[in-house]
Amino acid sequence: MGLLSAATGAISGVLADQWREYFYCESMTTDVLVSKGQKRVNEKRSSNTKASDNIITNGSIIAVNDGQFMMIVEQGKVVDFSAEPGEFVYDTSTEPSLFYGGFGKGLLESLKIIGRRFTFGGDTAKDQRVYFFNTKEIIGNKYGTSNPVPFRVVDKNIGLDIDIAIRCYGEYSYHFVDPVLFYKNICGNVESEYRRDEIDSQLKSELMTALQPAFAKISEMGVRYSALPGHTQEIADALNQVLSTQWKELRGIAVASFGVSSVTASEEDENRIKQLQQAAVLKDPTMAAAVLASAQAQAMQDAAKNENGAFMAFAGMNAAANAGGANTATLFSMGQQNQQAQAAAAAAAPSGGWTCPKCGQTGNTGKFCGNCGAPKPEAGGWTCPKCGQTGNTGKFCSNCGTAKPE
Repeated sequence: MGLLSAATGAISGVLADQWREYFYCESMTTDVLVSKGQKRVNEKRSSNTKASDNIITNGSIIAVNDGQFMMIVEQGKVVDFSAEPGEFVYDTSTEPSLFYGGFGKGLLESLKIIGRRFTFGGDTAKDQRVYFFNTKEIIGNKYGTSNPVPFRVVDKNIGLDIDIAIRCYGEYSYHFVDPVLFYKNICGNVESEYRRDEIDSQLKSELMTALQPAFAKISEMGVRYSALPGHTQEIADALNQVLSTQWKELRGIAVASFGVSSVTASEEDENRIKQLQQAAVLKDPTMAAAVLASAQAQAMQDAAKNENGAFMAFAGMNAAANAGGANTATLFSMGQQNQQAQAAAAAAAPSGGWTCPKCGQTGNTGKFCGNCGAPKPEAGGWTCPKCGQTGNTGKFCSNCGTAKPE
């Protein structure tokens, strides 16, 4: 009875699997990364109601929608795939059909399958599946720095180069660049769906780890941390460079976009930056004289309002001014002398030199500016439309980080 049952099962199974199938996948939301293809069967009108599970008959049709990547897996191995939307005819299946490829050939191959199934007690001993990958941009992935992230503040104009701690919040998106790699290394055979919440925590952890070196690359461009929301594409490119091994080469996904909602620094770091910037400005004698003159004017107004008598107040103000070791007239004179010295140096410089794009010094003949030490811009290149930096050769301005115009 066992042999008869096996023979009956093998014959009936092969006959039931002769019908060509139609596979499709409903629209996938951004929460679904991978979905198993469904076999469409109308129980009221279709005769293909007894076909074996996970069997794809030769000549079957698979519908591929926009934003989907279709993959056929046989016995656990990827045998075919397609990313083109439309109708895909699977004509290389190992399960023959009398209705596709010729009746005689189909009949001969079907007899072979019957014999094979008989040896397995009537079972198919085969597994064929269709998977669909969501190739649309997976948006709405929130991130946030629970602990402050180091950020390097560079301002070449005043020689500022310090490290501060910032907190950053926003969202990022990613997309598939190699679905086959994702199948092999991450999801494997999926019963129904593979959702993004199964991998989100791992991606977020690796993203936060990669955020620090990505910020370092952005800060080297001279971008202030408060201007990070305007450089999201550069951050996404830097993240992809850092995450290429973990994400692209291991999982077949990449960062598509990176949004920054809020960037804040501690109050202590904010005050430190302001103090350093103010100190750098006061290195110019003319600016120092202007600040001193403003302070003296305010002191005179306060002295006139002194309830203990204006005479004593003015006497104290004069004593404080003399104790400083410099007055406005001296500082203004020093600033004028510096300007005259720069003008004389410019006039004495041989004609035909190059102009420094940073400080405007003309007549430079060496490889570096004689006034500020900036390197000589390379011949050719492009001029930044935002800050006027000339001689740029890369994709971004070396002074302000603006992207090269097309």
